[in-house]
Amino acid sequence: MSSDVTPALAVVEAWLGGRRPAVALVLGSGLGGLAERLDDVDRLPYGRIPGFPGTMLPGHAGELVAGVLGDRPVLCQSGRFHAYEGHGQATVTLPCRLFAALGIGTVILTNAAGGIRRSFAPGTLMCIADQVNLTWANPLVGALVPGDIRFPDMSAPFDAELIALAHRVAGAGGVRLEDGVYGGVLGPSYETPAEVRMLERLGADAVGMSTIAEVIALRAQGLRCLGLSTITNRAAGLSLARLSHTDVMATARAAGAALGRLVEGVVAGLRAREAGAL
Repeated sequence: MSSDVTPALAVVEAWLGGRRPAVALVLGSGLGGLAERLDDVDRLPYGRIPGFPGTMLPGHAGELVAGVLGDRPVLCQSGRFHAYEGHGQATVTLPCRLFAALGIGTVILTNAAGGIRRSFAPGTLMCIADQVNLTWANPLVGALVPGDIRFPDMSAPFDAELIALAHRVAGAGGVRLEDGVYGGVLGPSYETPAEVRMLERLGADAVGMSTIAEVIALRAQGLRCLGLSTITNRAAGLSLARLSHTDVMATARAAGAALGRLVEGVVAGLRAREAGAL
């Protein structure tokens, strides 16, 4: 699949009309309910966007959603493309390149993750402070994509100001928000207990099957990233419970209200900051 975003851009710009989203939201498994918090909503199925495959994974709607959140125009990617579904890195990161082409400067990425840190019970919200790429793939391999930095600095993949804003919003709203390192793996099988112990020794506090490539592509285009993980289960070997995607989605949906308040507060905070109120 080509990294050329031009055909998709033409369709999405026509659909948006005069709307100019300033923030994009990437919604992970079971977290599509965030899109329901938007006002003045319009939806564009992936089937109408060149280069966007359909999503067959439960918990991923498969549409772009434009609307207003916290009095600010936003664009939601409701449904990801995962490498474990057979998609190449160009397809996985095509929405990210679309965000950049639309002039969006900030992306809030959410995901469902397994908790590795022993204090992370299901339902915990984690602000991603850093990431470990164990997918053994990088979306920047190959010819340089227009707008990309060839060797992007990844010393701060997640924006420090956005992390601080998220914590202020969480504190003001009584939402418990932890910081942690996200370990990205290919999937689709869940990790073995031995692999979880390895991830723990490498410094990961949570593990999941998305986000890594997206953040690399976004940083290569100069966009600011905020990552929020919903801890949906204890990782393999840390409890007696067997893992299932159904349980993951159920826990993600249960934590959705708190996550929604947090994201809405961050988006409102961005607007206030730009207006000079923060």
